Amino acid sequence: MDAVTLLGLVAAALTTTAFLPQLLKTWRSKSAKDVSLWMLITFSTGVFLWLIYGVYIQSLPVIIANSVTFVLSSINLILKIRYES
Repeated sequence: MDAVTLLGLVAAALTTTAFLPQLLKTWRSKSAKDVSLWMLITFSTGVFLWLIYGVYIQSLPVIIANSVTFVLSSINLILKIRYES
């Protein structure tokens, strides 16, 4: 594995795990009132498009980071809809 790929994987791990505390807080509190629905929709859509891009350019860091982040942001979006409706 070259240094650029390793750098990408470290960056991917940091940015992906940064989203985890919000998900855990929403899950535990059963409230997402302070999280914008439109932000979650926009963010999830953007992450999905990055995932498609990563697959297209065959970049492992982009694929891994955006796959995990898409799952986490989608769960948060589902919780937002579930708890706030």
